[in-house]
Amino acid sequence: MKDAPAGWPRVSVALFYDDAPAAIDWLCRAFGLEVRLKILGPDGRVQHSELLFGDGVIMVGQSGNSADPSRLTCSPQSIGGANTQSVMVYVDDVDAHCARARAAGAKIERAPVLYDYGKGYWADRSYGAHDLEQHQWWFSQRVRDPNKM
Repeated sequence: MKDAPAGWPRVSVALFYDDAPAAIDWLCRAFGLEVRLKILGPDGRVQHSELLFGDGVIMVGQSGNSADPSRLTCSPQSIGGANTQSVMVYVDDVDAHCARARAAGAKIERAPVLYDYGKGYWADRSYGAHDLEQHQWWFSQRVRDPNKM
């Protein structure tokens, strides 16, 4: 398998928001993402953006019809909160991250809890949250790594 392009992980995600500029600002404040690129169209809508968290890239776009008429995107809030995906991110300190997210208005669905898969497997401390437009996020901290035992 060839290497991914420089500055990109092999897998990245795209999320769509009704108010993408506000979502980008909020995601940076609440979850600690950083803007690498934000391209606005003449109407002020986000045409493309790239947010970084460590070596991960999350693209945030404007919901609605894109330049490709066969591609309709929407925010979970516009379809009753339904989610077809969730984003999972590893952080260094899950409790501090959860406190930051809560203070910024994230809806914490599951407080930090230990997921221990038993001796010989990993254990993660994780929490679940919804952002301001109801995308589902999971944040985890690895507390036991069987490869480092």
